[in-house]
Amino acid sequence: MTKTKDEVLAEMITLRHQFHQHPELSNQEFATTEKIKQILTEWGISIIPTTLKTGLLAEIQGGKPGAVVALRADLDALPVAEQTDLPFKSQHKGIMHACGHDLHFSSLLGAAYLLNAEKEHLKGTVRLLFQPAEEAGHGGDQVLEKHVLDGVQGIVGFHNNPNLPVGQVAVQAGPLMAGCYKFEVTIHGSGSHGARPEKGKDPIVAQAAIITQLQTIVSRSIRPLDAVVVSVTKVQAGQTWNVLPATATFEGTVRTFTTESTALVKKRFYEIVKRVAAAFEQTVDIDWSVGAYPIHNDPELTAAVIHGLRTQVAVPELTMAGEDFATFENEIPGVFAFIGSNGAVGAADWHEPGYVGKDGTIAAGIDYFIESAHSLLEYFETKQGEQHVRN
Repeated sequence: MTKTKDEVLAEMITLRHQFHQHPELSNQEFATTEKIKQILTEWGISIIPTTLKTGLLAEIQGGKPGAVVALRADLDALPVAEQTDLPFKSQHKGIMHACGHDLHFSSLLGAAYLLNAEKEHLKGTVRLLFQPAEEAGHGGDQVLEKHVLDGVQGIVGFHNNPNLPVGQVAVQAGPLMAGCYKFEVTIHGSGSHGARPEKGKDPIVAQAAIITQLQTIVSRSIRPLDAVVVSVTKVQAGQTWNVLPATATFEGTVRTFTTESTALVKKRFYEIVKRVAAAFEQTVDIDWSVGAYPIHNDPELTAAVIHGLRTQVAVPELTMAGEDFATFENEIPGVFAFIGSNGAVGAADWHEPGYVGKDGTIAAGIDYFIESAHSLLEYFETKQGEQHVRN
């Protein structure tokens, strides 16, 4: 017998509590993957074989031909020790769903059941991506490299936001979340006794000068109206109090919303690091890597999704946090939204030990996925019809 929407929601909340108690880190989501696969199989939803180590792809084929669209949720937790009073708090020491991904995939599971129940009326195919390693391990890259989303014409996802009231949807065309870039710098000088600095080339002095000058990138190279962050977050040098080391290192992150800003920051970063080091007669090694590209929602698909949502949509506040859903948007037109998960004054944010994402988020997440799937299928059907008329 087909379950009602309320019954499905109650089941998803119970499942969410179980998943929250047993979080798994990036690329280690084995039990989570297996449980989701078991649930979908029991519901008669097809699992599509992939070569992913963890995570999975499922598919609901509609009763009528049409586009292929995807709904995505992430699976992984964080190496954070939970400090909440939840009765279903993590049972895995030092690991916690501190970003609320359990809310995401519980919502996608609920949407999967309800979409499957109406599949005969769907005009097209809905693929369900339960993605591994969003936090670490470049799960989005894994998915694309293994051709998991081949043939998908549009993709939708969301991230819970504890700063918004529970259930509130915030989405817009264009930018939403920043690109995230990591840098690691090693400065090569030469060591000496702390009492005889003239016999060496002190990398700590060079390190301090470089870090200070990096702060001028935003203040003197970036337009005041463009949002950019350059943060040095880790500094290391030396082993003892009276010896100058031969090397010094520092690491940090850059956050931007456009490729133009990214290119400019990277150019100025390399120039400053190399030239300041040279002024101290030292050399440097620079490692610059991409953590996530900026989220940039497709205008037409976003308009279609917003039109199809039954709830009032808020204008989102841009965030410097990153999300590798952007990896998919570089290849496939996509829409990514925020859904409020707490909203209390002083509520802990993502990645904090006291983070609490409330169960009420799941109902809004289910609706968002279902309504977005309908909107995307309708959008592509209309677009195909328009092209047919023009031809």
